[in-house]
Amino acid sequence: MDLLRHLRHFVVVAHELHFGRAAELLGMAQPPLSQSIQRLERELTVELFDRSRRQVRLTTAGELLLGEAEELLAGAGRLRSLMGQVRAGELGVLRAGVPPETPAVTLRSLLDGLTSRAPGLDVELHELTTAEQARMLTERTLDVGLVHHPVTADGLRFGTPVDVPLGVLLPRASPLARDRAVALASLADLDLVTAPRATAPGWHDHLLTVCRQHGWRPARVRPARNPEFLFGLVLAGGAVAVEPATVARREPRIAWRPITGASLVRRTSAAWPDRSAHPAAPMFGQLAAEVLADAEPVVPAPASVPAARPWPVLFDMTG
Repeated sequence: MDLLRHLRHFVVVAHELHFGRAAELLGMAQPPLSQSIQRLERELTVELFDRSRRQVRLTTAGELLLGEAEELLAGAGRLRSLMGQVRAGELGVLRAGVPPETPAVTLRSLLDGLTSRAPGLDVELHELTTAEQARMLTERTLDVGLVHHPVTADGLRFGTPVDVPLGVLLPRASPLARDRAVALASLADLDLVTAPRATAPGWHDHLLTVCRQHGWRPARVRPARNPEFLFGLVLAGGAVAVEPATVARREPRIAWRPITGASLVRRTSAAWPDRSAHPAAPMFGQLAAEVLADAEPVVPAPASVPAARPWPVLFDMTG
């Protein structure tokens, strides 16, 4: 028995005290409405209406039921609304990961956007590398993450990717900084400062491959987890880094120069489990793409190329 449906019918009849008008308001014929009320009376084993006179009247049981029925129907409406908000990703807790090097302004824009789009959503933001996020997403201990491609973990879905051009970070006092652009081959005697391979293995390996293909075999690869340490190694001399232009803006003694002959981009997108995903994950992914695209000049990702396509096609844009 659909109790809520029968109670809705009862409430309309109780207010109209006329089966014909109630049936019209409900958009149904009168006989099915009468049968619905009779079904409810049999279920509750009481008479709800006094039909002995010309005018329909509520019985004592009907009067008592009316208030309870209205409260129950209102509660059911609130419950449906609540579950609708949950399905839309507007409520609950979202466990989200972002790379450690994410700029503060980007984090602020992301959090402000989430608050604006889903004010009832509680966002637990975690500072995690791509490798850590991929593992936690697979283990379902993280709902959504912001990762650098390529990501080889299975069972993940990716949001709209954003490609950010990369260039060389070097001291402003370096002779190389006098040029408007730098060829990778001109860095032959220098070390490369980059994030440890364990943080994003796919990206690390791709970067070294492209460097070697274009005439630069770094004397050493020096790991740096945070920008301040990276700046220190670059300013000490004998090393450069390959990063987005926004990184150089944090340190006035560092210059950023585009790369000639081997255009590189860093592809970033949201990622989340492809099954039983958090309802807010796609919304987070779309918002993250918008925030990243606004953060700095980007190279549009080809619409026909999925995020999981082989790496050289995605990131080595020299053709």
